[in-house]
Amino acid sequence: MAINLVTLYQPYVDELFATESKIDLLTNKDFKWTGAHSIKVYKVSTAPMTDYDRVGTGTGLAGSRYGNVGALGATTQEMVLSKDRSFTFAIDRLDTDETARQLEASSALARQLRQVVVPEIDKYVYGKMSTAAGTIPAAKALTAANIYDEIIAAGKSLDNFEVPDTERFLILNPDSYVLMKKSSEIIMETEISNEERIKGVIGMIDGCRVFKVPDTHLPAKFGFLMGHKVATVAAQKLEDYKIHEDPPGISGSLVEGRICYDAFVMDNKAKALYYQAII
Repeated sequence: MAINLVTLYQPYVDELFATESKIDLLTNKDFKWTGAHSIKVYKVSTAPMTDYDRVGTGTGLAGSRYGNVGALGATTQEMVLSKDRSFTFAIDRLDTDETARQLEASSALARQLRQVVVPEIDKYVYGKMSTAAGTIPAAKALTAANIYDEIIAAGKSLDNFEVPDTERFLILNPDSYVLMKKSSEIIMETEISNEERIKGVIGMIDGCRVFKVPDTHLPAKFGFLMGHKVATVAAQKLEDYKIHEDPPGISGSLVEGRICYDAFVMDNKAKALYYQAII
């Protein structure tokens, strides 16, 4: 005798894992694009030091006792927002009802932001920080034996360019993190505040807050990135997410989203980023 077995659907969605963005901790929002498509900032040069001429052998302003008089340069860096992105999807009212309301507009929108929008922005910003870093040594193989030396070299580079000692960060992918854990020379300080741990800080090394970021959020061949948040401006002009109930032609919900964003490394602060790629 055939028996029809019961299939029971639970009101539960098997969600994908998603990593919280750490971009706000690694960049700054010093400029606002409200009412503008681009922003220009000045870069002003300085004058060289010289020996004071007590005798006054020069003539006129061109050769005063203070030295030859020159003009200061004032160029600009323009930051134009280039990423204007959007998405849309519809959820039929009957689909919502017959999935025990698991296929529902507000939760679907939150899922879209968590699993699609945030990873896209993260990868773009990390890519900009890596390619525009002021110091990019030749790509090399990182090992447990050499990773500490490479991290120390990055710190020395930031020191020599007088990057502030405080609020430095070190971004690792999972492979680099494993190498660091295997290194006998690295002792990572793990006694950090609960607030920092919630924000994604996993420890401290040589004054840098250490973050571990998934490969899917990073450029290809990523080794590590050391830097300071002063170098990178994270621009976000528009976040517009809407849920339309029963719009014309749809029985149910229409979800639409648009976000305008970009990231810029300041020309005079690029040396505050040190990017090491791997081969």
